[in-house]
Amino acid sequence: MLTITGAAAILVDDKTESSGDIHLDGGVVVGSDGSERLEPAGSLRPAGETLDASGCVVTPGLVNAHHHLLQSAFRTLPGTRGVPMSEWLPTMAAEYARIGIDPELCHAAASVGLAESLLSGVTTVADHHLTWPAGCDSVSMARGTVAAARELGARLVFVRGTARDDPEQAAASAEAIAGDLVPGRPGGISADGMLQLAVGPAGVHSDAPETFRLLGEVAARLGLARRTQSNEQVDVAVALERYGRRPLELLEEWGWLAADVTLAHLCDVTAAEISRIAASGATATHAPGCDLPMGWGIAPVAALQAAGVAVGLGTSGGGSNDAGHLLADARLAMQVAPLVGPPLSARTVLGMATAGSAAGLGRSELGHLRVGAAADLCVWDVSGVSDAGVADPIAGLLWASPGRRPRHVVVRGRVVVRDGRLVGATYGLGDGVDERAIAGRLRDRIRRPFIIQE
Repeated sequence: MLTITGAAAILVDDKTESSGDIHLDGGVVVGSDGSERLEPAGSLRPAGETLDASGCVVTPGLVNAHHHLLQSAFRTLPGTRGVPMSEWLPTMAAEYARIGIDPELCHAAASVGLAESLLSGVTTVADHHLTWPAGCDSVSMARGTVAAARELGARLVFVRGTARDDPEQAAASAEAIAGDLVPGRPGGISADGMLQLAVGPAGVHSDAPETFRLLGEVAARLGLARRTQSNEQVDVAVALERYGRRPLELLEEWGWLAADVTLAHLCDVTAAEISRIAASGATATHAPGCDLPMGWGIAPVAALQAAGVAVGLGTSGGGSNDAGHLLADARLAMQVAPLVGPPLSARTVLGMATAGSAAGLGRSELGHLRVGAAADLCVWDVSGVSDAGVADPIAGLLWASPGRRPRHVVVRGRVVVRDGRLVGATYGLGDGVDERAIAGRLRDRIRRPFIIQE
């Protein structure tokens, strides 16, 4: 059993707050001060470990609903900033070819991206993997990413994505990855809940109707969640040019506007399209840290939520958003919201980064700290100068010190970040994880010197 004690504030969910202690046992939340408990009051077993949260705010672990972990190896590439998608894509593709995408790179890049995630309070990452070289061993590539998550103690949703892949090969690959990683598991979720498999084409701008059909059939057979990207500017433009129709109309026709589908981006949507999304039961993912620098616009989050659409939050990948810091992107989402509609409160956006993202994964046990929830949480120190003068420490998580690190991070009841340092899942308690070694392995693999431009 693990007890987090003395918290100044506990964000149970976006509508419920508490303070004091929170108790974890068996990988779930069993109670907190002021809450009901799974066991009668006074019967909780003695704490096996206590974490001091004095001067801290405790939140659910953040859920990054849309990442591209491989792109952690491809950040700030010359020719990828401030350029149209038609230039961005070939520049990225050329670097992919130069480096060579293989299981080793998948492991090294995922290790960096997941370490960065845990060190910024993200306990679950949905990795939409889109890059599959011809003839690659896709199962081994997926294994590399999964191994990184297991070593560091992060929850992973591995999305077997496509981007102009052969439809039949993509479907066969998804079946093989599922059979290898989560054989026979309902919903493609491992028994311990630490790994989930999903499928997802890059979007109608990239993939053919046949790809959507075949991956949809795989998802239906195996009970997998489906994810895709929709209604960025480029997506709309290509759909109109190629099909004479807008992306959401195509997705509906192709069977990909449904309750098991999450749509990332949605920067360019009409009121009628928002109603269509809501009626379908599909969920959405906001990714402002990608959409703004890429020039795609700002998703109308308030309008989507008002229509009843569950909205999560994602960073997207290093090729478009060079940081995987979801809390910083939550702050950005809050700041830009008034440009396209009503403002969003800090608690609303924290709800997006937790339960909103979890809803799109079909994971009702994630993203909150109610009794019975998965024991994933972050302890944020709010006692320093960056938070001095802050009247509301929960709102201050976003408004003040956007690049903050959590003091402690717990996943499935296990401490994976302690006192701001990685502990990991396969390391002894005193050993820790060498952050520089993780970064060094990726640098050695990509063999790219720092570029200084005058």
